[in-house]
Amino acid sequence: MIKLMPGLAAAGLVLSLMSTSAFAAPAGSAPNNAQAPAQIVRVAQMPKYVKPQFKRKKVRLVTTEAAGTVIIDTNNKYLYLVEGNNRATRYGIGVGRDGFGWSGVVKIGRKAEWPGWTPPAEMRRREAAKGHMIPAFQEGGEDNPLGARAMYLYQGGRDTIFRIHGTNQPWTIGLNMSSGCIRMMNEDVTHLYDRAPVGTKVIVIGPGNRQGKVAFEDRGIDVLRTMFGG
Repeated sequence: MIKLMPGLAAAGLVLSLMSTSAFAAPAGSAPNNAQAPAQIVRVAQMPKYVKPQFKRKKVRLVTTEAAGTVIIDTNNKYLYLVEGNNRATRYGIGVGRDGFGWSGVVKIGRKAEWPGWTPPAEMRRREAAKGHMIPAFQEGGEDNPLGARAMYLYQGGRDTIFRIHGTNQPWTIGLNMSSGCIRMMNEDVTHLYDRAPVGTKVIVIGPGNRQGKVAFEDRGIDVLRTMFGG
C-alpha cells in the first residue's frame, strides 16, 4: 500500500498555485487555435532553464526489473524507463515537497493527452481569500498545470490521485514542489507517454520504503548509444 507522509490527507490535499499536481479531470483535447477563457490561470513569466543533469539521457542502468518498467527515484529526482540489457532512458523530474512524499508499486491505469484540471473546492476557497481567482475547471492546453500529457497511477484497480504529468513550469524540474505527483518537462512526458502503455508497472522509491525491494544502479551516460543511437 502507498504510505503518505504526515500532513497529506488523501481526501483533501493542500495545494498551492505552484503545485497544482495532485488532481486532474478526465482528458480533454486542446483546440488548435482556441482562445483561452479569461478565467484561466495564466503562467507566470519565469525562466525556462533546466539544469543539464535533468535533461533526458540514455544511460546504463543495471537492474533486475523487466524491460518496460518505470522506476522513479524521488530522492535524486530521476525517472527511468527500463529498456533491458542494462539500458534505460533517464528523465529529470519534479517531486512532492516536504510532507507530500510517498512510495509504492503502482500501475498506469489511464492516460490522457492535454488533460483538463479540476482544482478542489478547498483550494479555490483558500486562494480566493488571497485574491487569486481559480476556475472550477480548466481545459487542457499550454496554460494548464498538468501540461501536455498525464498518466494516472492506480493501485489495486483504484486511482491513487497521483499522476505522472507534464508541466508549464519547467524550472521546477529537479525540485520538491508538487503535492505528490511526478512532474516532467512537456517534451519528456510526451516521450514517455508514447512508450509506457496502460498497465505499465511503476515503482516509486521515496519516504516510507513501501516499494519493497528494488535493485538498480545508474552507471551514467551510455556513450555509444548517445553517439550512434540504438
